[in-house]
Amino acid sequence: MTLSTKNRRNAVVGAAGTIAMAAGLLAAAPAVAAPASDNANSNAQCAGRSVPASKISFQMYSYAGWTGWGGENTEQVLAELAEVGYRNIEPFGGTFDGLSAGEVTDLLDEYGLKAPTSHGSTDEASWDTTLDYAKEVGQRYMGSGGFASPGIGTYEDVLATAATLDRLGERSVKNGTGKIFGHNHGSEFTTTYTDPETGDVKSAWEIIVENTDPRYVTFQLDTYWAADAGVDVAALIEEHGDRIELLHIKDGDLNGTQTDVGEGVMEWGPILEAAQGHVKYYVIEQDGAEPSIDFAEESFDFLTCFSF
Repeated sequence: MTLSTKNRRNAVVGAAGTIAMAAGLLAAAPAVAAPASDNANSNAQCAGRSVPASKISFQMYSYAGWTGWGGENTEQVLAELAEVGYRNIEPFGGTFDGLSAGEVTDLLDEYGLKAPTSHGSTDEASWDTTLDYAKEVGQRYMGSGGFASPGIGTYEDVLATAATLDRLGERSVKNGTGKIFGHNHGSEFTTTYTDPETGDVKSAWEIIVENTDPRYVTFQLDTYWAADAGVDVAALIEEHGDRIELLHIKDGDLNGTQTDVGEGVMEWGPILEAAQGHVKYYVIEQDGAEPSIDFAEESFDFLTCFSF
């Protein structure tokens, strides 16, 4: 499938620009644009404080339905993400669907991108192999699209999951690949248990936070799914900001319908304000995005120009 794109919202449109864009779409690997500035995208001057481009990443799962990772469209996707101004991506699928670490590194280098995080395996038996691969690729955080085993089915399971995260995270830090992260959906907040010692009712997410070592374990807060579960996301970040180093930036109607970032009901001002000084990477994602660069582009422009 061929990517479609449109001119940047803030670009000055001229004949030469239109021809260049068309040529980029026809080419197998369009030229990579110069990196966007840290405080605005390359085609817009934005007033006020915004998210630096160097801290924005893109979850490749957004386009999983038509390109995957390592598929025939991967290079074109990377080229267009770089053209938009992205400097980081977040792949999924463990060892990048069969590509060697060297192949991944070469591919990222070609388009001026890095992969500081990915969603992969947290299998404890094969963790050393996973760490070796990630270290060669240059990852700074380890994790998956969920939490480690055994899960959150019982209170005891939640405590065991926290212990697993501690073990994996310690091995990762000592390996030089950084902390392990847990990534939430809604169930980590809607699943609650009574603390047998205090009688307090807490969410599985809170229990894991309280029972993991901050030296080894951090959290990638999926803002959309947390809000969908009824969480005040800004308040959660303010309370646990020192444990949340990564955000998934999604938007939508909180009924499963996702949109470009900035077009849904998420209140980004308080969230981004609370994230200041804590969050290292803001990872843009939309489950099942349309086969077009538009989602990645519009969301990047919004985040780099949003004043808070």
